[in-house]
Amino acid sequence: MTMTDPHTLTGAYALHALPDDERADFERHLSGCPSCAREVAEFEAAAARLALAASVPVRPAMREEVLHRVGSVRQLTPGTTPVERVRRSRGTAPARWALAACVAAAAVFGGTAAWQWERAQDAQQRAAQAERQASDLAGVLAAPDAKSRTVRVAGGTGTVVVSAQRDRAVFVSSRMPEPPKGKVYQLWFDDGGTMRDAGLMDPARASQSVLMKGTVDGASGVGVTVEPAGGSARPTSAPVTVLSMPS
Repeated sequence: MTMTDPHTLTGAYALHALPDDERADFERHLSGCPSCAREVAEFEAAAARLALAASVPVRPAMREEVLHRVGSVRQLTPGTTPVERVRRSRGTAPARWALAACVAAAAVFGGTAAWQWERAQDAQQRAAQAERQASDLAGVLAAPDAKSRTVRVAGGTGTVVVSAQRDRAVFVSSRMPEPPKGKVYQLWFDDGGTMRDAGLMDPARASQSVLMKGTVDGASGVGVTVEPAGGSARPTSAPVTVLSMPS
């Protein structure tokens, strides 16, 4: 890779904008540079926040407005002549069917609007949660008191970044191999030999930043194990690695 300063490529790497050969060379640099690993994680967190989408729900009053308009359609004035009565009788059935169809359509629309509203609410809640997590992750990585420790993990690297002030930790992985099919990497806080669940990693991503679940709360280290998909309440395999907390 032809470059004067690999530290300038963190943004391009986080956005997957490097060619394959440059990405491979940069990842070799990244494995030994905690500051670049931290900066890549910050860029990934910022990109995740920018990618969040907001859904606009259908107004709850829409169904009532449709029904009001259906009910306010002016009907034909009853005729007094035989011809008018015939015309009225011929027109009544279609009008009734049309009115019934409108009411049925309004009912269906109301159900659809309610479903869309629920979906929009769920999407907004998920987006808000993702934004909070991204904000917390970026906050840990950018904290003035943040400290990090990097070790080799399963052929790649793992970096734990801790902010004592925030009492939170982030695990940053680089080039970790994909876990076996049906398995996932699970993170743990080491509480004096007792492992406490700290969340799951994305099995499809070799490089990622994970805001560890829960507070550090005096944990002495961080462990990584291979667990069944969905995770385990307690480790079921020997740790792939255990990192002591940076001092």
